[in-house]
Amino acid sequence: MSADTTVETTPETSESLVTLTETAADKVRGFLADQPDVDEIALRVAVQAGGCAGFRYALFFDDRQLDGDLEETQHGITVRIDKMSTPYLGGSVIDWKESLEASGFSIENPNSSGSCACGDSATF
Repeated sequence: MSADTTVETTPETSESLVTLTETAADKVRGFLADQPDVDEIALRVAVQAGGCAGFRYALFFDDRQLDGDLEETQHGITVRIDKMSTPYLGGSVIDWKESLEASGFSIENPNSSGSCACGDSATF
């Protein structure tokens, strides 16, 4: 028996570990538009050792389901978080930002106690 947990979330549900904004979900859909078997692909969100502040965020498309994954569907996008990353990501908001300087996903994480100047890594 798998230890995976699946949660269907809606804007009214406060059970989400992370919140994927509508803007970020639209961008994910755009990236997935040319992919075959899109129903099997999820946005994986992880915290990994590394980066100049000690930890870095990883966002990537993944068709694997790992033991202990938390899986949520928000705005039609499946989001998977591995069991090692869940303690670090609670309450985080994933958004897509566009400006003249840069474009990309941003993670606002209330658990982070600091970050580096490049904005790609955090301390917990």
